[in-house]
Amino acid sequence: MSPSVRADTVGIVGAGAFGTALGAILARAGRRVVLWSRDGKVVEAVRRTRINPRLPDVELPADSLEITDEPKRLATEARFLVLAVSSTDVRQRSRELGNVLDGSHIVVHAIGGLAAPTNERVSEVMVQGLPTLKVGALAGPALPGDLTEGAFSSIVVASAFDEVVNEGRRLLNAPPVLRVYGSKDLAGVELASALSGAYTVALGMCDGLDLSPVVRAVLITRALAEASRLGAAAGAEARTFSGLAGLGNLLVRSATERSADYKLGLRLAEGVVSSDSARTEGARAALMGTELAKQHKVRMPVLTGLAAVLAGKLDPKDAGRLIGDQVASEE
Repeated sequence: MSPSVRADTVGIVGAGAFGTALGAILARAGRRVVLWSRDGKVVEAVRRTRINPRLPDVELPADSLEITDEPKRLATEARFLVLAVSSTDVRQRSRELGNVLDGSHIVVHAIGGLAAPTNERVSEVMVQGLPTLKVGALAGPALPGDLTEGAFSSIVVASAFDEVVNEGRRLLNAPPVLRVYGSKDLAGVELASALSGAYTVALGMCDGLDLSPVVRAVLITRALAEASRLGAAAGAEARTFSGLAGLGNLLVRSATERSADYKLGLRLAEGVVSSDSARTEGARAALMGTELAKQHKVRMPVLTGLAAVLAGKLDPKDAGRLIGDQVASEE
């Protein structure tokens, strides 16, 4: 394979809904895409039918999107990689990639969460397993359904390295469906993305309880304020939290039942609290974010209240009152 073809190929790690949707719209826009999945059944299904069972309503382009179960092939054919797996899998996947990548590769993740069990940002975990320091993050209001239906979506690619941001913008822009912006505030974009998922759960709960638009507005503004405080304490730029990765992400995801976090909030409002309640990225971010807030000594009453509901320690109907009392007590 020629160096120019490799440089213009996007490798996607993970054949879940988002990874597959991103690959589909990039391939439709003329970009060569190699999708890596460890699930042999998914690989076989895509090769045979051009349909991924995890995104069954979308036919994948046959000429520009390939799928493989061999990580070495992914590393050989693509220099720019998108890690699109669960936050619970990022450590293992980074180690696996570390066996086949080299220092020339660029790896950005599209994981809207924090890495368990240490509450680290995903990029911090990635560099522990990868042989490259050129890492970054993708975040913003881009849902798989919107991407595949051609609805306008937008994301931000963040990294401390200009090369990562520039390559991300060059390779991932897919007008008119997807527009990509850049940021050097990697910590801010990662935290804003993770916390926006958590607050999406809270807004789903708010809507499920049929609370007033005023309560919803207060919840959004207070959530943005406390997320910005935690970001500043962690070395991020406070303004990042009112951008695409934070507020933009929150507004889109809390306005549609396509979001797993929003649907979880609706179930919590109905009193459904189970072991499954902590399995969305937003729920995990709420639980880990409260621990991060304790480390930085930042008060986050909205997040703390949500975490208590997820842990089964607080009834959803009492959460709004408790959060309101805590917010009112702030100076």
